[in-house]
Amino acid sequence: MKSLEELRALKAKVKNDMSLRDGADDTRVVVGMATCGIAAGARPVMNAFVEEVSKRNIKNVQVTMTGCMGLCRLEPIVEVIDKDGNKVTYVKMNAEKAARVVAEHLVNGHVVSEYTIGATAQ
Repeated sequence: MKSLEELRALKAKVKNDMSLRDGADDTRVVVGMATCGIAAGARPVMNAFVEEVSKRNIKNVQVTMTGCMGLCRLEPIVEVIDKDGNKVTYVKMNAEKAARVVAEHLVNGHVVSEYTIGATAQ
């Protein structure tokens, strides 16, 4: 930090990023962040969702984390839950897939079927 303005800008950015994890709006994105999820790469997935939602200035989405989802072999796992409680479970996620889910599912309302548990668990 070289100035008070830089510190204020950093505070505003962190506050905005944290607001994406608080409050129940219309849609929730839940990332499995148990030990197995983190080991499989859930942290970059979580960061990608937060960054994409923030970058696109999407206000009706909450990005949160949870513990074990019970399907370790399919980690990282992400659930997108709409305001009516309908759930889509995405598996074997990475940061690039997260960006696509934001663009196609959260922005345009189209489920990315090839990333879902139904396409993977045969």
